[in-house]
Amino acid sequence: MSESRQESVLGRINVFWGSGKGKTTAALGMVLRAHGHGLRIHILQFMKRGPLASTGELEALGSLEGISVERFGAEEWIVGEITPEQLSAIEIGLEAARSAISSGAFDLVVLDEILYAVSFGSLSGDRLVEILRGKDPHTEVVLTGGWTKCSEIVEMADLVTEMKKEKHPFDLGVAPRRGIEF
Repeated sequence: MSESRQESVLGRINVFWGSGKGKTTAALGMVLRAHGHGLRIHILQFMKRGPLASTGELEALGSLEGISVERFGAEEWIVGEITPEQLSAIEIGLEAARSAISSGAFDLVVLDEILYAVSFGSLSGDRLVEILRGKDPHTEVVLTGGWTKCSEIVEMADLVTEMKKEKHPFDLGVAPRRGIEF
C-alpha cells in the first residue's frame, strides 16, 4: 500500500483535551469536514444537558442529514461530587459509545466531553482504553474534554492536542454567551 493511500484510511483516535476553550469546536470542525465528504457521523455528548440544553451546534447539526446525536447528561451541572443521576448518565453513555464505535455503522464517532468523566474520577482511563480497543478498525474516533491529562488515552491516541487557557472572560465573571460559548 502506498504512503498516500495509508494516510487516507480511517480508524484513528483523536484527542482534544485541556483547560482551554475549543475542544468541542475542534471536534465539530472535523464533523463538518467529514460531512462534506459524505461520511457517516455519530456524536455522543457526555455531561451536556441541563442549563445549556439548547446549543447552537445542536441546532446547526439538526439541519444536516447524515449526522446523528445522542446526549448523556444529568439535568444539573456537576459541582463537587458526582450525583447518582450523573453517574447513571455516564454509564448509559458508555454503553452507547461502545456500541457506536464497534458497530461499523459510522465512519466518525465523536465522544464529546467524555474526558471530563475521567477528570472527575467517574471513569478510569483503563476502562476507556478497553472500550476503544473494541472499536471497528475503520471507525475514526474523537474524544474531547478533561482538564487533566489521561496518560492511558494519550498513549493509545494517534493525534493529541492540548487546548491551554491563558485567559478567558469566565475568569472575570462573564457568563457564557449564546452563539459563542453555546
